[in-house]
Parts: sequence; structure tokens; C-alpha cells
Amino acid sequence: MRLVQEARKEDPELSVNQAVIRIGQRVGVNPDTLRGWVKQAQIDAGERPGTTTDDASRIKHLEAEVRELKRANEILLAASSFFVREPGPRLPW
Repeated sequence: MRLVQEARKEDPELSVNQAVIRIGQRVGVNPDTLRGWVKQAQIDAGERPGTTTDDASRIKHLEAEVRELKRANEILLAASSFFVREPGPRLPW
């Protein structure tokens, strides 16, 4: 990613795609992969709109937490319905 940025600084008329292709061939990285990394770096730097890496990580963590809480809620609902149906001992009062 740094090499792509440096190439564009050296030649301001060089497009991102041209820089990605040139640098990708030199370092042996698929240009599409490198293009994705450059795009994500621009998003993380606030240069283009999108979900930052930190936000994506936080969203993934929160989604996992929601799944876990939903599962726990289902277990608790099943347990509570089981105990409601189960006849218990009669209380003396």
C-alpha cells in the first residue's frame, strides 16, 4: 500500500489502478488484492467513505454477542415454559 502511495506521489497523473497494476507486478501481489488493501487503507484514513477496519471488527464482535444473547434467551424461555407446565408441590398456605 505504501508503494502505491509513493508511486502516485512521484507521478501525480498515475491513477490508482495504474499504480496498483505496476506495484502488484513488482511485488508479486494480485492487483485486485492490492487494490482492495489500498481502498481499505483510504477508508481507514478517512479519505473515502466506508466502514473502517475498527468499526468492522466491532460490528462483528457485537453481532456475535447478539447471537449468543438470543441463544441464551431461547434457552431461558424453553426452561421457563418447562417449569410452568411441571406441577410442583402444593404449598400449605
